[in-house]
Amino acid sequence: MAKPPFIELPDVEPIPILFEDRSVIAIDKPAGWMLVPHSWQRTGWNLQAAIVSSIAAGHFWARSRNLKFLRYVHRLDADTSGVLLFAKSFGAVETISELFETRRMEKRYLAIVHGKPREAEWTCRLPLGPDPQVIGRIRVDEREGKECETFFRVVRTKGDYALVEAQPLTGRQHQIRVHLHAGGHGILGDPLYGPSSLEMPNQRPLLALRSVELGYRDPFTKRPVRILAPTEQWLADYGFAAPVQPKAAPPQTKPPTPRHP
Repeated sequence: MAKPPFIELPDVEPIPILFEDRSVIAIDKPAGWMLVPHSWQRTGWNLQAAIVSSIAAGHFWARSRNLKFLRYVHRLDADTSGVLLFAKSFGAVETISELFETRRMEKRYLAIVHGKPREAEWTCRLPLGPDPQVIGRIRVDEREGKECETFFRVVRTKGDYALVEAQPLTGRQHQIRVHLHAGGHGILGDPLYGPSSLEMPNQRPLLALRSVELGYRDPFTKRPVRILAPTEQWLADYGFAAPVQPKAAPPQTKPPTPRHP
């Protein structure tokens, strides 16, 4: 039975499957889906609950794989898109989760930020903790915050914006967003850490943060795994599409014959 390369959920666009093996499935999570415990059912955008319901209903994408279980092993913010890893068994959840906990999972993100950073590369190690004034918000907390580390690299600039690559060594809530905000370069469209003005050409009303790569050594097979999410359309949506290179003229094998009047 052929396996479709996507997850089909009711009333939404199919969610692409980027990678699959015996223990995991990696998807390209669209922005808008929340990752919350399955018991929390107060939203129609609970991705874990929607997947569990789809498996129970015997939808073809799951039935073709004989799937009985699928559980996320790390989280992305609701408005963050990109690579998201799910495990196919309880054992795989524990084993793959340990890669994140022990910092053996390589993570790479792209973000579009306000302003042009002064440095081409830098590392932020500001400790983070919950903001007691705003539920769900994280702040820099030098006294009681947990250690954090994110490496940043400027990829490209355009007007008053910059495309930045982020590689978080730790995995704290909102880590990339807060570290960029603390440096004076909030992510475009971020409602919590602003500025959230939208001045890009298409007025995209979403958080400009995308998980583009996960890399690890498979703990079961010991083989290296590298999972990539496409970036071309995402960059184009925010006006950062790569310029089209003109096609070079085909080389001539001999000089043209001169014409005589």
